[in-house]
Amino acid sequence: MLNVARIQVAGILGIFGLPGHWEIVIIVLAILLLFGGKKLPELARGMGRGLRLFRREVKGLQNDIEEGKEDEEHEESRQALPPKEDSEKDTDERAG
Repeated sequence: MLNVARIQVAGILGIFGLPGHWEIVIIVLAILLLFGGKKLPELARGMGRGLRLFRREVKGLQNDIEEGKEDEEHEESRQALPPKEDSEKDTDERAG
């Protein structure tokens, strides 16, 4: 039963998903022919920098979202407590 599921998943990936070994070799050869051996390190460096920048930005957005949730929770807890200024005014009016 498990082997049948693996075959079905492998068939789906073969049709729609990841390329096989020979496809990867052909893609690498095409890139070598298009850009040449001297440009490949520069391309890889640029891709690495772009990926690092993307990850940094995603992490920053996640931090901003978490801080926003914490601010909302803090504001909700603040609204749940009675304000101190009103109670002080009431005691001043009663005393006067």
